[in-house]
Amino acid sequence: MAGVLNWLRQVTSLTQFNLKSIWGHKGSAAAAVFGIAGVVAVLVAVLSIAQGFRHAMTVSGSPQTAIVMRSGADTEMMSGLGGPDTRIIADAEGVARGPDGPLASAELFVIINLPKRSTGTDANVPLRGVERPAFEVRNGIEIVQGRRFEWGRNEVIAGAGAAIEFEGLDVGSQIQVGKNAWTVVGVFTENGGISESEIWTDAAVLQPAYRRGNSFQAVYARLDSPDAFQDFKDRLTTDPRLNVKVLRQPEYYAEQSTMVTNLITGLGTLVASLMGVGAVFGALNTMYTAVSSRTREIATLRALGFGGVPVVVSVLLESLVLALVGGSLGAGLAYVVFDGFRAATINWQSFAQVAFAFDVTPGLLLQGILFAALIGLVGGLLPAIRAARLPVAAALREL
Repeated sequence: MAGVLNWLRQVTSLTQFNLKSIWGHKGSAAAAVFGIAGVVAVLVAVLSIAQGFRHAMTVSGSPQTAIVMRSGADTEMMSGLGGPDTRIIADAEGVARGPDGPLASAELFVIINLPKRSTGTDANVPLRGVERPAFEVRNGIEIVQGRRFEWGRNEVIAGAGAAIEFEGLDVGSQIQVGKNAWTVVGVFTENGGISESEIWTDAAVLQPAYRRGNSFQAVYARLDSPDAFQDFKDRLTTDPRLNVKVLRQPEYYAEQSTMVTNLITGLGTLVASLMGVGAVFGALNTMYTAVSSRTREIATLRALGFGGVPVVVSVLLESLVLALVGGSLGAGLAYVVFDGFRAATINWQSFAQVAFAFDVTPGLLLQGILFAALIGLVGGLLPAIRAARLPVAAALREL
């Protein structure tokens, strides 16, 4: 026990000495801190894009809501359901009912082109035709400007994200859909969900505009309870009149977000790793400079009985402290600059733009700081070993 306490006292004394000596090599120390800060800021910022996209795709999904599409279709764009099929689905046992009938909305999903506000270039924007129960099936919809569209009229409401990202979606303006002009009468939110990237209108009005007849692409149904899903699914998939697949809403949205989030996460990690290699060399340079400037002091301490292992640990702790300062600085910068920043990107599975906000979560901040700590430990290891192996006699002769 006495030996352990002595070892800890040595580590503490050496670490305090090292930290007080940082000012002597402040230039290289500052370079290492800001280099690591830059790496962490980039890592957290890029990963916050993936986090924000995933959040937008999944936040509004309810396990009590089912999506029914044609069997074999991966997205609504690839699906197709006839009007009679949608009635069978809506009347199926397990679908919740409201005062006006089953809470099931047969929906049409088309893509229109609108210019981005930031660049003026055209982008694919989803236009969704819905039925009356849609607002109850998705009970998070809230009109924040204007009003809902009137059924049977060429009117639309725009999601808040779409209204920010694309031109022509201000309340009172008009957009061209097919051969007709449609008036924007409201803006809605859905707790930051995917619907905020869409434009909504009456499906019965949208069908003739695109010559879709009595056809839809999916049915969104609110079930009596989340536990009713499996029976509802089995009932529809075994009905000989139907050829459908049934998914929970969160599962469908999670599948839709996989490709983009994996791509962004992979690229972000690769870029940060390459930058991290440069930061490791910066930390190596800083710690080698620190060890070189303290050759005599380290040798004197070794001659006084300080062990090699405490020297290694103290140098590593110094490198770790510098890395944590840089990591905290970079994480804080990423949070201030990027958290809540709004952007839009294409969902490669539906080929439509998705508006979302960067989401710098506590988990991402911690991940960035841990990455900085790893850089500091790797960058400080070789200089720490060199410090422990300094020839005591040769160093003392320089005094």
